[in-house]
Amino acid sequence: MRIAMVSEHASPLATPGTVDSGGQSVHVAALSAALARRGNDVVVYTRRDAGELPEQVSSEDGYRVVHVPAGPPSRIPKDEIMPHMTEFARFLRADWVVDPPDVAHAHFWMSGIATQLVSRVLGTPTVQTFHALGSVKRRFQGEEHTSSDGRIRTERAIARAASRVIATSSEEAFELARMGVPGTRISRVPCGVDLDAFRPAAQQQRAGGGRKRIVSVGSLVPRKGFDIAIRAVAHIPSAELVIAGGPEPARLEQDAEARRLRSLARELGVEERVRLLGQVPREEMPGLLQSADVVLCTPRHEPFGMVPLEAMACGVPVVAHAVGGLPDTVVDGVTGVLVPPQRPRLLVNALCHVLSRPALAEAWGIAGRDRAVARYSWDQIAAETEHAYLHAVPAPSGALGRGS
Repeated sequence: MRIAMVSEHASPLATPGTVDSGGQSVHVAALSAALARRGNDVVVYTRRDAGELPEQVSSEDGYRVVHVPAGPPSRIPKDEIMPHMTEFARFLRADWVVDPPDVAHAHFWMSGIATQLVSRVLGTPTVQTFHALGSVKRRFQGEEHTSSDGRIRTERAIARAASRVIATSSEEAFELARMGVPGTRISRVPCGVDLDAFRPAAQQQRAGGGRKRIVSVGSLVPRKGFDIAIRAVAHIPSAELVIAGGPEPARLEQDAEARRLRSLARELGVEERVRLLGQVPREEMPGLLQSADVVLCTPRHEPFGMVPLEAMACGVPVVAHAVGGLPDTVVDGVTGVLVPPQRPRLLVNALCHVLSRPALAEAWGIAGRDRAVARYSWDQIAAETEHAYLHAVPAPSGALGRGS
């Protein structure tokens, strides 16, 4: 099957952890690689955000990346990419007329716009993964919600026009149904995890100074709730907090959120127990997670959440807010603890519970690894995604059905 992946702002070649290159970049890269391993011809279309980028790049993982000229060849915030989607769509149409894909899989709502503009003309079957819905973001982020006013209305139109919509969590599937998408056109397929890279360490490298280590990972933006993590650690004198994500370490001082978090740590008197690492290379992330006694995820909202899944794959227990897709991944009392948001005392108690019971933490870590292996390998996620594609692609003339 020839698959066109459309990911306008999140290149699979980007370094995760920056503001606009997080979980979606990892998802597109890993899913494309897994689909290629299954014998599919996968081409990823992403916006050219640097002048020196070649027109095409062949990934070592078996898929190609096409850098689409749409807007200036420089990095711009994803909320400013929308005016360039018509140009993006023109490029897709010209490319697909020559070599039409069997299915086009759009990632994020703006990719969905470009994909649907082309599909209306060429009749290309389309699958849509939103990664985050504007209606949900507005509900949880309020004034921090920076997307355009028309996003929610546009997402509803894209979801109704797509041949198939993939929801990455139960919450998202329910939201799509509220938007008017028939349940018969929704497939629930979660994100996956690289089980070879993210695996339990042979011997855990404990934090220095005898302190318990709490690790939090994500883009350095307010919605990730790192301030909540800092406030929690202020009540646990025996623990240190390591925060990974954001710009390169040399540029942390220029980052507004990094300055805010460091100021908060100073105000609470825990500056020496809170470390901001900045951007961590992807290949170093398993080692960081393996070094943790517990991984803490305190977002104000999270559509899916790859970090707790990667922690579970490393055999590390997770304490997480029970928001978004996190309850689908973390099994409360089995692989970690789920805590209602805005309950700081419960969060501190959950962390203390895990940190003070090594045998329990080890058992939860083992259960987390077992769950990751049983449910979240990228090969399994690719197989489920292929099944969604088969529901989107019309059956050949005269065929009795699509098969499996």
